[in-house]
Amino acid sequence: MQPRDLSDHVAYEAGRGIEEVARELGRDPSEFVKLASNENPHGPSPAAAVAIRETASSVSSYPKAAHADLTAAVADRWDVADAQVWLANGGDGAIDYLHRATLESGDDVLVPAPGFAYYGMSSRFHHGDVREYELSRARNFDQDADTVLEAYEDERVVWLTSPHNPTGSTIALEQIDRLADETDEETLIVVDEAYGEFADRDSAVTLIEGRDGYDARTDVAVLRTFSKAYGLAGVRLGYAVVPQAWADAYARVNTPFAASELACRAGLGAIEDEEHVVRTVETARESREYMRENIDAHVWESEGNFVLVDVDDASTVAETMQERGVIVRDCSSFGLPGCIRITCGTETETERAVETLNDALTDLGLGADSADEPDTGPEVADP
Repeated sequence: MQPRDLSDHVAYEAGRGIEEVARELGRDPSEFVKLASNENPHGPSPAAAVAIRETASSVSSYPKAAHADLTAAVADRWDVADAQVWLANGGDGAIDYLHRATLESGDDVLVPAPGFAYYGMSSRFHHGDVREYELSRARNFDQDADTVLEAYEDERVVWLTSPHNPTGSTIALEQIDRLADETDEETLIVVDEAYGEFADRDSAVTLIEGRDGYDARTDVAVLRTFSKAYGLAGVRLGYAVVPQAWADAYARVNTPFAASELACRAGLGAIEDEEHVVRTVETARESREYMRENIDAHVWESEGNFVLVDVDDASTVAETMQERGVIVRDCSSFGLPGCIRITCGTETETERAVETLNDALTDLGLGADSADEPDTGPEVADP
């Protein structure tokens, strides 16, 4: 007995952790700073941490009440009906639920390249296929409706990422609205806003609800997560906000108790902890600005909690920085072998990362001549 043919499935490559790297290099974990996975440098919301501790003794029960309470709290946050909120085991769980609700065997999804590998992985898990639209490096990875429509061929789901990982670019609401207008009525436009708290833009929930002069849409959904701004990556908690017409589908596609008791209680604490989110967002903005001003290589503008840096040879630079105690993301797995991604850290972490990178670039003879210059390099091939 063997599993089905998975040869066209690509494994997700997560950023490496401090303990893993320290063991490999035979060094003390305290020597390292990890800025590779876009995690919150301030840790979890303090209110969420208290909720987790207080909930520990009740994890023998299913999270029925907590699940309902968190659904209501998220719905209140976005001013939508409770049934429009689909809680999930992380943002990737919400991706799976949306694909279960839309895809039939042979359906295609359209995803950005570079982009989050799990969009395509999930589609293939659900017997769909994957096509790509390219975000051009020569155009600084700008996102607009034309870019997507040029590649669009009546796919069942179109994935947008705003802010986009790993580049940090965003797409305007009017462009999303135009996409929904100019794609087939059976195409769902999903806007992944995992990094939405860090961007100075309105959420695409505006389109679902028909606010600010837009017509209410039944073909747009939004993805959000508690992993980034709320600092809850380890409990795996995310959700989708869907049109009212989609509400009933959740009960038919979700797993029983889609988010754990600990996750729901942590989410309930975190969603009220506005101080932690404000602090986190401010730290990210200061870190982005510092890196753009001080890194001796081209840094693309970003609205996420990370920046993308052109270093010519990502694997060599990332390895050199890692040996010197700063773990960053080699973006070769995104199809960007000349780029690294650096998560926004605390002031101390950011300054250390910049100094370490600049020293590495100097020692390796890379990057210095491109500082503060716009990127005009060749377009990147699809990953």
